[in-house]
Amino acid sequence: MRSNLRYLLPVLLGGLLAAPALAVDAQALLAASDAVRNPDKPFGLTTTLVEYRNGKQTDTSTLAVYSRADANSGQFRSLLRFVAPARDADKLMLKSGNDLWFYDPASKATIRISPQQRLLGQAANGDVVTVNLAGDYSASVAAEEDVSDGDKQQRHTYRLELKAKTPDVTYHRIEMWIDAANKQPVKARFYAESGSLLKTAYYRRYQSQLGTNRPTETVIIDGLDPNWVTVMRFSGYAWRDVPESWLQRDFLPRFKPQ
Repeated sequence: MRSNLRYLLPVLLGGLLAAPALAVDAQALLAASDAVRNPDKPFGLTTTLVEYRNGKQTDTSTLAVYSRADANSGQFRSLLRFVAPARDADKLMLKSGNDLWFYDPASKATIRISPQQRLLGQAANGDVVTVNLAGDYSASVAAEEDVSDGDKQQRHTYRLELKAKTPDVTYHRIEMWIDAANKQPVKARFYAESGSLLKTAYYRRYQSQLGTNRPTETVIIDGLDPNWVTVMRFSGYAWRDVPESWLQRDFLPRFKPQ
């Protein structure tokens, strides 16, 4: 009997030690971090993208974003209007489900575009639209660990492994670090289907916006060249009406900002 206990004890202890990790609901944790990034009612904001090469600014773009969640899927539908530079003013981008459309008022043409296509620097089309990751990815807990955030502060986090549910999302696989205490997204790595690292993102400059602390800046670093950096800044958060008509492809030529 003593001999059996000697072999059973490590197994029992190992199960007890593993219990806390198994108790974490990865999908619920991802959904909670989505709620930190995204307001729960129709809203608008301004997104400014700034590209840097070797520490020098090389390009910038500003967009007005209008978003609302779909009542059935919970996934966001968004209309983006280009504000600056002047050459792009009043161009539109529409996200409905996982379909992405681009409208150019000069040519009056509406074309379907890829969420993976770069918009500016390291920011892809799919990066600037509002997304609930829990709707597009299956999450599992890979580790519980301490990491440095975008301000070089230590955070105790859960590292989640996100795998795409469908092939038409922006990234094939994502690693995401979420603060264990407050569910804030801290850091993410985005991978191509080949397994190569595309970019690393840091979520930072948390401020109270529309009822909770949200990241107002995302710093994106190229997966191959760390000197190629794109900063996305979010400002002008406001609750606002986003009419259903704005979120229809056929309405894009008639859209007038209010």
